[in-house]
Amino acid sequence: MIGRNVQKTRAVVLRTLDYGESNRIVTFFTADIGKLKGIAKGARRSKKRFANALELFSLSNVLFSRGGRGGLSLIEGADVVSHHPGIREDLEKTLIATYLAELVDGFSVEGKKNAELFRLLEDFLVFLDREALQPGIERFFEMRLLKLTGYDLHIRSCLTCRKKLDEISEPAFIPADGGIRCRTCLKNSATGLSVTPGTLKTLIAGSQTDLQMISRLAVSDRTARESRAVLGAIIEHLLGKALKSLKVLDDMRKTVL
Repeated sequence: MIGRNVQKTRAVVLRTLDYGESNRIVTFFTADIGKLKGIAKGARRSKKRFANALELFSLSNVLFSRGGRGGLSLIEGADVVSHHPGIREDLEKTLIATYLAELVDGFSVEGKKNAELFRLLEDFLVFLDREALQPGIERFFEMRLLKLTGYDLHIRSCLTCRKKLDEISEPAFIPADGGIRCRTCLKNSATGLSVTPGTLKTLIAGSQTDLQMISRLAVSDRTARESRAVLGAIIEHLLGKALKSLKVLDDMRKTVL
């Protein structure tokens, strides 16, 4: 490490890729600099050197030095802070955590700091690790992530006439516009996704409620279906693709049911 400017940061592992016979390319989301992509040389050969620290959604203290312009940073070392065993022991929690990591990866760029987004990911992973699984937990994460990345949904009133949600009996969500329209205004617009006011109110409440109080929110089967459709549509629209981890999670739930 002599001659290199080694930095230290707190980070969550978002993605890994084996490279060559012994190396691993790791994408982190950090508290200090946002997304960081680096190569951990020999990581696959020596399990002791990076024990658990480079596994998906682990929280670690990472030592790294910057690479050349546009290149990978060099991961000098990493010590795990939390391996989140409570998540890894449960398949559904593991798939949810994987999805949260892929979401953050998709909505972040290298080198752009977003401390609030880092805290959001860290807090939700801790919650998944320690608490009983709450139905719809990923929807509440999605709502908060969209707001923190500049895509707060316009679901408290009609996009066109500004009529309040409480005054709209049959709202429709327009993914391309990131908000709702009442049926009157929808006539002059593209077809939207039907969603009940109750579902939208649950999403609003879930985006604001303290995590420790989330269990008090009742999520009906209908609310679960509608919120999945609404948020899935806007996220796919913004990213330009469907996330693989979400499909795996959906397929697993269908199999269990």
